[in-house]
Amino acid sequence: MKHCDGRCIFRALVKGMGINLKSRAKRDDADVLCDNDKEFTQGIGAYKVLVPVDGKLQPCVFLDTPGHEAFGAMRARGAKVTDIAVIVVAADDGIHPQTNEAIAHAKAADVPIVITINKIDKDGANPDKVMQELSSIGLVPEDWGGDIPMVQISALRWTNVDDLLEIIMLVAEELKANPNGNAKGTVIEAGLQKSRGPVATFIVQNETLKKGDIVVSGEAYGKSCKL
Repeated sequence: MKHCDGRCIFRALVKGMGINLKSRAKRDDADVLCDNDKEFTQGIGAYKVLVPVDGKLQPCVFLDTPGHEAFGAMRARGAKVTDIAVIVVAADDGIHPQTNEAIAHAKAADVPIVITINKIDKDGANPDKVMQELSSIGLVPEDWGGDIPMVQISALRWTNVDDLLEIIMLVAEELKANPNGNAKGTVIEAGLQKSRGPVATFIVQNETLKKGDIVVSGEAYGKSCKL
């Protein structure tokens, strides 16, 4: 969750590391995730990446929530769905009202928080000032004796992005789920496609979803024909 352009991080994941990423949108050129200054996130998107952990590729799903002040309700939904809240703050800009709101949503959802201080390569970047601002609202960095992981990165230059992924996967080690039984989860978005029919982005939070399973969401239901 962020107030700044967090899509540069997804661009870095695609182009800098060659990680397998699946997005809700058809984006042949990953540059659109970062380079179009006029575009900003207007929905909750789900992105799956494979992260190397102990020599094995482990899946990690990111939910990208809008940073614009008009989309507070979407940020609240994202915090309720996620297992770990990654708060992105620009090193040259500091915390904004949306940052405070995102932190409040994460605390209300009772999920671990990881702070990402992005754009450390930009002129005017002052990550220490950002850390001081965050400390003043109760988020003290681990490096300063607190309990909040904070990673300083440049998504554009791939600086310390590996460290960010490592921290996220370390925090995720505490997460447990039961793979047996009927799947339970949350629908992130849904729509109709001419060639495929009803299509939904669905985060499985417990048990396992299999092809042919009946899926019920509110008053809607159907069979999962293809995963």
